[in-house]
Amino acid sequence: MAYENFEKIETMNEEKQKLVLAEEKAKELFNAVVERGLIIPGKSERELTEEIVKLASDLFGIEQYWHKKIVRTGANTLQPYNGNPPDLVIQKDDILFLDFGPIFEGWEADLGRTYVIGFDPLKLKLKRDVEVAWHEAKTWYAEQSSLTGAAYFNYVTELAKRYGWEFGGEIAGHIVGHFPHEQLEPGDLGLDIHPDNHSDILQPDKQGNTRHWILEIQFVDRVNNIGGYFEQLL
Repeated sequence: MAYENFEKIETMNEEKQKLVLAEEKAKELFNAVVERGLIIPGKSERELTEEIVKLASDLFGIEQYWHKKIVRTGANTLQPYNGNPPDLVIQKDDILFLDFGPIFEGWEADLGRTYVIGFDPLKLKLKRDVEVAWHEAKTWYAEQSSLTGAAYFNYVTELAKRYGWEFGGEIAGHIVGHFPHEQLEPGDLGLDIHPDNHSDILQPDKQGNTRHWILEIQFVDRVNNIGGYFEQLL
């Protein structure tokens, strides 16, 4: 078990433990993608996606996941989650990210990581910055006694500027839980870290249960046409 706060897992409620364990399996899957050398130039996003889905099935028996596009490379790394860009081929010295939401034993994982092929310093900086910024935003989140989705979105937007990038996402995260997780009426943004969500995301749900949040950090550089992404459970 590689969970960075594993020593604290026994203090978590049962739902959080299940989510952490699901996320750890997703990390194992991503590590296997790298170890098996699946991310290579000349391969299309669709081809890599098919390989990841097969690997998820072979390693963990995963047959269910809830993301429509798992791989984004090159110019597609600027696209938001709801974007539907054309299938691109991974290039030499490219940047790409994986965004995968597998279901493990009924529990949702949602993991995003950036990868750089080659040694382009700007792309490597972007890859590093999204991860460092994610942890900075998590630390700030933990210090709050109340926090609206809008305030958190505004915080990460300003954080992107401080790192020298533009925030590229339409949201900065969402709740996660037992699949399918809690749903609201269409158009209700209360379960997203969104600029129009003015509800306190630290408050429990209607049944009094703690909500668990995924934080998404997507930084983009529209001049150089590149984006980076880091996402996991808060």
